[in-house]
This record gives sequence, C-alpha cells and structure tokens, in this order.
Amino acid sequence: MDVPDWEPRRVAAVAVALPEGVTPAGTRGRILEAALALYAESGFYGTSIRAIADRVGINSATLYAHYPSKEQVLAELVRVGHRELHSRLTSAVGAVPPAEGAAARLAALVRAHVGVHVDYPLLAVVTNGELHALSPEHAAPSLELRAACRRLLLDILERGTEDGEFSVPDLVLTATAIGAMGMHVAQWFGPDQPYTGEQIAETYVDLALRMAGAAGH
Repeated sequence: MDVPDWEPRRVAAVAVALPEGVTPAGTRGRILEAALALYAESGFYGTSIRAIADRVGINSATLYAHYPSKEQVLAELVRVGHRELHSRLTSAVGAVPPAEGAAARLAALVRAHVGVHVDYPLLAVVTNGELHALSPEHAAPSLELRAACRRLLLDILERGTEDGEFSVPDLVLTATAIGAMGMHVAQWFGPDQPYTGEQIAETYVDLALRMAGAAGH
C-alpha cells in the first residue's frame, strides 16, 4: 500500500489560536496567546514571566497586573481549553436526535473531540501536557470539566452496552483508549500533514465504534 510522506511536526509550524468567546479580550488575551506559544515550545517550567511579557510587548509589572503569577496564566489557558472541549462535546451529543442510539452519540462525541484537537492543537498540547504543573487549587476547575467530559463518554458506552448496541469488555479502558486516541491528534496534526481534520475525524469515528464493538464495525 502507498503510505503518505509524514514528517514530525514542529510546534512552530502551527499557528497560535485560542477559542473565541471564552478567551479574554485585550491585553489579557494577548498574554494568553504569548504564553501559549512559549509553553508549547518550552514548557511551563522553561518559560519565564519576562519572556511572556517581552513577547506581548509589555513589562513584567504590567503582566502581573493582569495575572498575579505565571501559574495563573497557565491555569487560565488550561481552563479555556477544558471549557472549549466540554462545550463542544456536550453540544455535539445534545444535538443528536433522541430517537438515534448510542452509536450516533459516540460518533458525534468523537468528531467533536477530534475537532477541538485539530482546531487548537497548541492549546490541547498545553492543556493536557502542562496540567500537572498546576497546584490542586488551580487545577480543580479544569479537572471538574475533564471529569464531566469523561463521564459523558462513559455514559454513552454504558448505555450502548445496556441497549445491546455495543459489546464493551471494559468500559473504563475503552473510554480511556478512545479519549487518548483523540488527544494525541494535537501532538502531530498541522498544515503540513497529509490528512484533513475531517478525514481524521471520520476515521477515528470508525475506530471508536470498532473499539465499542458496534455492529457492522
């Protein structure tokens, strides 16, 4: 079979993007954009407040007036990422007509999940990869949203199993595998890759339905 050329993506190849509507406007938003680029490239611990301020074009004192600490900048980015994910997943699943079954809901959830990681790969990398750097207090709001997203997937798998649509050997491990599959897209997707976001989403929908043991997959 022909295998498309595929080179590892560099972080710099992906544009910095944050969701509209949940990202602060003005200087606060520009601080988040600058921090996102630096955290994605160098990690939380490898990025200084001064580096963020220099990238925005302000001094450190001005930055501290908006965010009292480097950790709070990260906490805001992680919250933005989790709010966007939770909003998209709940909207996608909620839009499936009640008469349709668990397979349709799982497909909608996976499409939305992949979509977030395709549209905001750098945000997803930082949201998932730097969450560990937050204190329990700063991580708590995002962890609640993360748990709600996981519960949504588990509920779909559980209902599908009860209704006979799915044959899932282990709900938790299957949900973990489906979630990890989508999350990993952010690590490699970019404009230089040989797949579109839609192609990835549809392929991952098929893979997720196979994992769930859906009939016909």
